[in-house]
Amino acid sequence: MASVFLKPTGKVVGIIKRNWRPFCGMLNISQIKESTRHLFTPADRRIPRIRIETRQASTLAGQRIMVAIDGWPKHSRYPNGHFVRSLGNAGEKDTEQEVLLLEHDVPHQDFSQAVLSFLPKMPWTITPEDMARREDLRNLTVCSVDPPGCTDIDDALHCRELNNGNLEVGVHIADVSHFIRPGNAMDREAANRGTTVYLCGKRIDMVPELLSSNLCSLRSNVERLAFSCIWEMNHEAEILKTRFTKSVINSKASLTYAEAQMRIDDTTKNDDITKSLRGLNKLAKILKRQRIQKGALTLSSLEVRFHIDSETHDPIDLQTKELMETNSMVEEFMLLANISVAQKIYDEFPDCAMLRKHPAPPPSNYDILLKAAKSKGVEIHTDTAKALADSLDVARVDGFPYFNTLLRILATRCMMQAVYFCSGMDSDFHHYGLASPIYTHFTSPIRRYADIIVHRLLAVAIAADSTYPDLMDKQKQSALANNLNYRHKMSQYAQRASVAFHTQLFFKSRGILNEEGFVLFVRKNAIIVLIPKFGLEGTVFFDAKDKAGPKLVFDEEGPTLNVEQHTFRIFDKVKVTISLDASNIQHQKIRMSLIDPVIPGVSVPAPEVEPQAKKPKLDH
Repeated sequence: MASVFLKPTGKVVGIIKRNWRPFCGMLNISQIKESTRHLFTPADRRIPRIRIETRQASTLAGQRIMVAIDGWPKHSRYPNGHFVRSLGNAGEKDTEQEVLLLEHDVPHQDFSQAVLSFLPKMPWTITPEDMARREDLRNLTVCSVDPPGCTDIDDALHCRELNNGNLEVGVHIADVSHFIRPGNAMDREAANRGTTVYLCGKRIDMVPELLSSNLCSLRSNVERLAFSCIWEMNHEAEILKTRFTKSVINSKASLTYAEAQMRIDDTTKNDDITKSLRGLNKLAKILKRQRIQKGALTLSSLEVRFHIDSETHDPIDLQTKELMETNSMVEEFMLLANISVAQKIYDEFPDCAMLRKHPAPPPSNYDILLKAAKSKGVEIHTDTAKALADSLDVARVDGFPYFNTLLRILATRCMMQAVYFCSGMDSDFHHYGLASPIYTHFTSPIRRYADIIVHRLLAVAIAADSTYPDLMDKQKQSALANNLNYRHKMSQYAQRASVAFHTQLFFKSRGILNEEGFVLFVRKNAIIVLIPKFGLEGTVFFDAKDKAGPKLVFDEEGPTLNVEQHTFRIFDKVKVTISLDASNIQHQKIRMSLIDPVIPGVSVPAPEVEPQAKKPKLDH
């Protein structure tokens, strides 16, 4: 039996290169009076404390600072380092945002003069030479549909009936590669940043704002350069012809998802924009149905939106995002464009196409999902994406409407990360989540560098632009893909950290709240609880700090956790208190304590919640 617990192990035999960077953290002031030697505690718990010398310790107390490591003497318990700079007072929004960006290695300095020197001179206009090389699509009823407040509009759509009775559908994407030329300072900066990073209330652009929010943004009633993917389809959404062209468009409306939805639903409206939207929506529903029949997954993750106070910039409300039919409409055509372009660039450049794949998870990843479903008498099949999608669709438990969403949230946790790769360096192209044999990113060049490379490849393929050596070098493309994957992953972590920080601010001003939630995971000494109302996850620990804690029995097979006489299982409904624990200023965290089920000596009495006025309003 013992062999079951054997883990593969190894040992470090040498360090090739030290990955030392300046670390963010806080100073522990020495107790010795007049001392100039102090210990610094990094925010990243994996990094040891660092000994530094400074005479300004009293000023730096309570501030977030940056420290670099200089060396680690053989007989010293701690490495030695030096003070680099102060980031501001701990706990303040700007300081914590700076720490978050630095710790996730997100390049966020202002764009240099060298970069800005490659921006077009204002006032910018489309020249006759531009027009001669492009298709003039300014007369088409093109419109964009985006979240409210969106200024970096990458994509716009149109749909019209042709004389032969078929439909013409176009996806028009900002022609960013027209403005960003290979190898110049602006291109190198964008390639290094890799992606725009969206934090709560702040956006760190990949390209300067003149492009991202103005010249490349497909706003309404202005002429813009685009790269268009145009299909001829029949009314069953079958593609009869595909063509790609550089174009000039003039969007007739920039709508939000809600505005587009209202137009589609309002039977009194019959203008060109609305007719175009209805055509797109009808086709999108067919495309989605076909995709799902092929085995594409519809997984769930709770995305949270903060309503930010316009003056204090503090979060005043927190709600989970609501998706509309129009979200799905735009998504279907973006997916279709990405797949069409992926096929085209791979056909033309089988060795150096920048593609995106999503590997199928190893079967063991699904263990927790299968056990969780089985505990409710539901069977999930995971041999193929289609089997998983189908069994998730029929997974229902009477009297527990939220069960299916929870199951999809769990399924999401089983997935692998999707990655960029160079087609000449890999043989498995399949995208598991979308059930597509080939995929790439073409539709967001303002905010993703991969799309700029894809635009360049496509432009060369249709003889709309010239090539350059690095574009055809699979080694270079592969190294670029690695950086893009790293930046993409770090930007996701930074976004999550930003949501976590704003969630803490939200609860800081709320005192203690009582909320209902569901057990997502069961651990040896804790349960992990999801609060759907806030899209928030937290841990309820059961081991007491002193030795005489409650009696715990963990069964991995279930998985179940017995606390005294009560058994916890995944999906159990619980009631918890939520509060902010700010005892460690560097690592503030959301604390959850159990109210219900009542377990003597373990659960806490429900606290008196403050008057309703202070309670957040939530509309679902």
